[in-house]
Amino acid sequence: MKLKGTIRRNDLEGGHWVLHTDSGDQYQLTGSISGAKDGMKAEVEGKVDKDAMGIGMTGPHFTVQKLTAL
Repeated sequence: MKLKGTIRRNDLEGGHWVLHTDSGDQYQLTGSISGAKDGMKAEVEGKVDKDAMGIGMTGPHFTVQKLTAL
């Protein structure tokens, strides 16, 4: 699955990365996110992890396999 949007840093509970998609959805990013920067437009490739739980509560967890800056 590929998603395009803007990556944002959320400092809640130690911090995590969130993708705000162009279609208005929001995903908490996990996995290969090295090189991510706050405000960066990107395309991420991976899958939604429906079994993941977290305290961030910023959306479903999306396990990134590839991140490409746009």
